[in-house]
Amino acid sequence: MTACTHAPSRNPMARWTPSANHNARQAILIVLHATEQDSVEQSLLTLRTRNSGGRVSAHYLVGRDGDLYQLVADERRAWHAGGGRWGTITDVNSASIGIELDNNGVDPFPAAQMATLIRLLDDLCTRLDIPRTQIIAHADMAPTRKRDPSRLFPWKELADAGFGRWPQPVLTEPPNGFDAMQALRVLGYPTDDPAAAIRAFRRHFRGVDSEAGALDADDARILFSLTRVVR
Repeated sequence: MTACTHAPSRNPMARWTPSANHNARQAILIVLHATEQDSVEQSLLTLRTRNSGGRVSAHYLVGRDGDLYQLVADERRAWHAGGGRWGTITDVNSASIGIELDNNGVDPFPAAQMATLIRLLDDLCTRLDIPRTQIIAHADMAPTRKRDPSRLFPWKELADAGFGRWPQPVLTEPPNGFDAMQALRVLGYPTDDPAAAIRAFRRHFRGVDSEAGALDADDARILFSLTRVVR
């Protein structure tokens, strides 16, 4: 049995003098995706092998019927996020749990699927001590490349269950001098391409796929509400 145990990784150049002052590397963010494929079976194949763009994976896949699959251990780095960033997090794969939702990108998300997702989020946030506000869309952290989980994802339903962010029911006018673009950055959006960031924000918080354009008065009211409660 001793031969089967796994010793800590040690550098042969150094003298091993272990310290107890450490812990496992830990996720601080959860990224939600849509598979944009036609079935769980197709997505399981993609997430476990290789596709035209190379190898991809996620920690979990939630089926339309509510079935839950785990593909990568929570403490391991899955390859789900790709290029992008969220706030100061520049290597999102290393700092996050990736959850794929079986969805073709144009259909609503069924009640059974959402119920499983909410149970999973409760488990992950409780067990891994991930802040319940730190639930974002793939498109939020990679707005120039991605649109998932789509404008149809019910973010308010998720927020009502205690996950992610959502503006207050009654929006108030921001004060004079309120910088809406800076508020986008405070939330975490990368704004190197402002139009892409605005599209991702509107997809998440207004449920629309908008054309590029400056932040408007409705955007500013939502952003003022959201940034007043950012922790």
